[in-house]
Amino acid sequence: MLSEKTVAFLGAGSMAESMISGIVQVGIIPAENIYVTNRSNQLRLEELNHVYGVNAVHQNALPYEEIDLFILAMKPQGAADALKALKNKVRADQVVISVLAGISTTFMEEHSNIDQQVVRVMPNTSSMIQESATALSPGRHTAVDNVLAVKELLSCMGKVFLIGENQMDIFTGIAGSGPAYIYYLMEHMERAGVERGMDEAMVRDIVAQTILGAAKMIMANDEAPASLREKVTSPNGTTASGLDALQKHNGGRAISQAIHHAAKRSKELNEEMAGALVTS
Repeated sequence: MLSEKTVAFLGAGSMAESMISGIVQVGIIPAENIYVTNRSNQLRLEELNHVYGVNAVHQNALPYEEIDLFILAMKPQGAADALKALKNKVRADQVVISVLAGISTTFMEEHSNIDQQVVRVMPNTSSMIQESATALSPGRHTAVDNVLAVKELLSCMGKVFLIGENQMDIFTGIAGSGPAYIYYLMEHMERAGVERGMDEAMVRDIVAQTILGAAKMIMANDEAPASLREKVTSPNGTTASGLDALQKHNGGRAISQAIHHAAKRSKELNEEMAGALVTS
């Protein structure tokens, strides 16, 4: 059972806190089974201990033998050193999880024990409110029951999607960068309302509720977005006129290009990061 497992966060930044907050709020693992550590910021550890009741300890004080899931949550540049330090302290049956950008399962396996169970995870910024779209990609040696345990653990941040490592870049383009595209759309929707005399705070709420409602409609139906769009588009109506303008100005292509460019940059950054870590 997941509630009986012990988790250690190596790193105490915002992502670690986001996950700790979700785990503690949901109660998926008791706070006394959660450890958090970092290199030197004792005040930060004391803060997390005070707010969430987790065990905040120095790295040397971690009960390595008792930990089931190790979560790498430091800066990506520290991944190689962290994996090297773990190599002599963990068993192959323990699971090492990375939430770090650019750190592949292959890289983790190459810097770990033979047959080490590893999992790569990519949340997005909505994890702060437990509404993340999170990708999970297991390594070659990771047991199915551990993959399911990690997936259940990550559910405290939102919805989890099991994908292949080769899909991580396009996932980044869609979900990792996706919130920014939506915020950009909201900016322009809000601006249009303000330009026509609407109160800025009110139109912001209107835009947010509109997008929330549309998202819930998608999640409540089996229908494709195109089908729902067609249902709300009356011939020669207001929605049709707005969609015509989007098509005229290549709105759909712009969205597709944003995703593909972000995915391409994700691949480049992963390669750059891997190269830098290997040569460091």
